[in-house]
Amino acid sequence: MRRIDLREYVKSAPHYLAVEERDILKEALPSLTLEPVAGVSGEYHLTPGSVVGALETGDLSVLIRPKIEIPQLLSLACYAMSGFRPRAESFDFPEEYALPDVLALALSSAAARAFSRGLLHGYRTREESLHTVRGRIMFDEQIRRRFGIPVPVEVRYDEFTDDILANRLVKAAAIRLGRQQLRSAKARGELGRIAGMLDNVSLVSYPPTVVPNVRLDRLNSHYGEVIALSRLILRHGAYESDRGATRASGFLMDMNVVFQEFVTVALREALGIRDARAFGERNIPTLDDSGHVHLRPDLVWHEGRRCVFVGDAKYKNLTGRAVPNSDMYQLLAYATALDLPGGLLIYAKDEAEARTYRIRGTSMTLDVAALDISGTLEGALERVEQLACKVLMLRESGVAKRRVA
Repeated sequence: MRRIDLREYVKSAPHYLAVEERDILKEALPSLTLEPVAGVSGEYHLTPGSVVGALETGDLSVLIRPKIEIPQLLSLACYAMSGFRPRAESFDFPEEYALPDVLALALSSAAARAFSRGLLHGYRTREESLHTVRGRIMFDEQIRRRFGIPVPVEVRYDEFTDDILANRLVKAAAIRLGRQQLRSAKARGELGRIAGMLDNVSLVSYPPTVVPNVRLDRLNSHYGEVIALSRLILRHGAYESDRGATRASGFLMDMNVVFQEFVTVALREALGIRDARAFGERNIPTLDDSGHVHLRPDLVWHEGRRCVFVGDAKYKNLTGRAVPNSDMYQLLAYATALDLPGGLLIYAKDEAEARTYRIRGTSMTLDVAALDISGTLEGALERVEQLACKVLMLRESGVAKRRVA
């Protein structure tokens, strides 16, 4: 199999691509730039955008590595999904492993630890038509469906089973990863072992935007890591496409989404905000009186009905360039619509310099901050604590303006 190894936002050497391969890559990776090599037919320079992972089509395997290390990326993503802090060694695998292989091995290790006490069981309510009474008779359903007929009986009962949400999430994640063309034979074998242990558990398809969470308590806390990884795999990931005789599959993660979700969850925790609805992405009043210019910032902080802070998290490649005017206009529109004295743009470090912009003719200020997400998760969270101090200062400005008004 031909391999093309790429790195996020880095222009590659020339690579040959057949027409079908080129079209599949353009479909699967809209942020990938394909620059034809001058004077050569079928060769391109490839520059990935913010999407990282692995993609296979035909005999071509494309690997896109993130700028930060894979263990750090997955630690950030797990924390953003569930507020879970993985162990330092959770993703400690050889550097040559692709993102799907690392996830497969991490999921297998976490599952082995969780299942070492036996599969988690719980009660699940079932409704059935039986020839014997079990649990409670549903008299309304019995009369509606079988008036005058003694059996079968419509009953509702609680069943103690391993076919519960926690195990369903793990099985769905293992099956989804198992469909990828993993490079590690060990990873493929471990995923098969997980699926075998969960043979009696229902296989449920979870849409990426609707991945349920599991409330952890003293009885199921040992499942915390494997649930966090399973939700991460189901939230991001799988790509499949068929174009005629050409098939493509892969596991892809958008760093834009990971960065935004991490900043939101980490800031919420640093600020001590327990209600997720009070801080995060949401629609705000339209910019115009007629209600046509809709706005949806990444970071909106509400205290009751009052909005006290607005901001946006941006994961862009700005190396050697100034903050785009469009980002500043966007933040200015947010602050104007919410009647706030300013707002905050948060970029990943090395993509922008911290700075304050004062808007001419007004008392408004727009702040730019750079968050370093490299290194360990704990280090990144410490830097978010510092960023939270800036958010609190902007909140105070927002509250003060409300008092004056």
